[in-house]
Amino acid sequence: MTSKELCGLIGITEANLSILRSGKAKGVRFGTVNKICYYLQCEVGDILKFDGNLEGNDEN
Repeated sequence: MTSKELCGLIGITEANLSILRSGKAKGVRFGTVNKICYYLQCEVGDILKFDGNLEGNDEN
């Protein structure tokens, strides 16, 4: 499946998918993750990873 095909199925722009793929997204909706996993027939852990960094914590 191409990125363009996936974008059409899940209802996001190619630019937004590119941001998700690059790891530069600040957030993603659960519904979007659900659709991606549905159409790619994968688990959430197959497309997301934790890099060990805590971002957005202003208390430290």
